[in-house]
Amino acid sequence: MAGKAQPPRIGVLALQGDVREHETILRELGADVVRVRRPEELESVQGLVIPGGESSVIDKLSRIFGLREPLRAAIRDGLPIYGTCAGLIMLADTVLDAIEGQESFGGIDIAVRRNAFGRQSESFETELDVPALGKPPVRATFIRAPIVERVGRNAQVLATLVDGRIVAVEQGNLLGTSFHPEMNGETRFHQRFLAKVNSRTVR
Repeated sequence: MAGKAQPPRIGVLALQGDVREHETILRELGADVVRVRRPEELESVQGLVIPGGESSVIDKLSRIFGLREPLRAAIRDGLPIYGTCAGLIMLADTVLDAIEGQESFGGIDIAVRRNAFGRQSESFETELDVPALGKPPVRATFIRAPIVERVGRNAQVLATLVDGRIVAVEQGNLLGTSFHPEMNGETRFHQRFLAKVNSRTVR
């Protein structure tokens, strides 16, 4: 009798940000979750979540922990990655208002602007129609969130605000949202990410 399939091993980049909320959702969805701070931990996972936080801090710490170049290599190699808020900034090829010396990991053919909605006191929640996820609408929390200002031909828009501003994108095995679905118990973006992991694993 065949044994039960092993759950996918998913890393959460644990340099800074809302790590625990992502861990909770991923475990609820059946993943084996580990925190990633070093290259050897990155090598052990089949997918990675980059949580919200401060993109310039994540960039700086990724260099200190020796993760920046291994992460860039993993992206080129097709590792499925889901980035929320600052994680989306880190996956963007272009950051329009980066501080001096700040770099992203890249991978998604977009340009983003950090803190596009203002200060943390101007955070808000809204419902978004995401056709790729079906009904009902996604409840989304925006906290000092970025906006996607340009989308290249290789990236696909998944969601916009009612005014047309782009807040969710996808390119190959990379997925990014300006908002935090994990703060509302919304699991469908994580499910979409895990589907990419499973698809790559069974090839």
